[in-house]
Amino acid sequence: MDVKKIYMDSDALLEGHFKLSSGNHSQFYLQSAKVLEDPKNAAALANGVAIQIQDSGLEVDTICAPALGGLIAGFALATALNKRSIFAERVDGEMTIRRGFEISVGEKVVICEDIITTGGSAMEAARAVEAMGGVVVGFAALANRGFCDRQNSEITKKANCKLPDETPFFALEDFTFEMYTPDECPLCKEGKSEAIKPGSRGN
Repeated sequence: MDVKKIYMDSDALLEGHFKLSSGNHSQFYLQSAKVLEDPKNAAALANGVAIQIQDSGLEVDTICAPALGGLIAGFALATALNKRSIFAERVDGEMTIRRGFEISVGEKVVICEDIITTGGSAMEAARAVEAMGGVVVGFAALANRGFCDRQNSEITKKANCKLPDETPFFALEDFTFEMYTPDECPLCKEGKSEAIKPGSRGN
């Protein structure tokens, strides 16, 4: 599966001057919502991740997605695995599981995002799951920004990756774009553009 081509064909691989959810800047941005608006794309990508999880032998009860970006990817993965789908959302700045969702003690949960960069949001959702008694057995995403090491890839984990070493991370492709702090961003230093935030938190 050529994940990069799917993103490009969906006009979802953007080039410009972007502010990421982490606060860092990049010349490129993956707008997964544009890919996932096509149910065929959502199903194909989720099936690819599901196959990786099934081949690993990992036991999974539930898929939990951090809102808002992970919602469609999480539901599509749950559908592919025929598992329960729930989501976590921010309430007063804190990732919370509500809306009547319950997690049993020992329930095996995979946290699913559309894109994982450093894994910060995924870890917030993981802590919410664990606070309810669940066990996070894996992380999943359609694509990996290259800061965390995933299954079936030779990417080396970077210092700013927040995902735990002992928990597997499944994704279909690595997109290793340069990322800069605002003070180090060459696009900011040129002064020709201002970083925009096209993701869910900025709109």
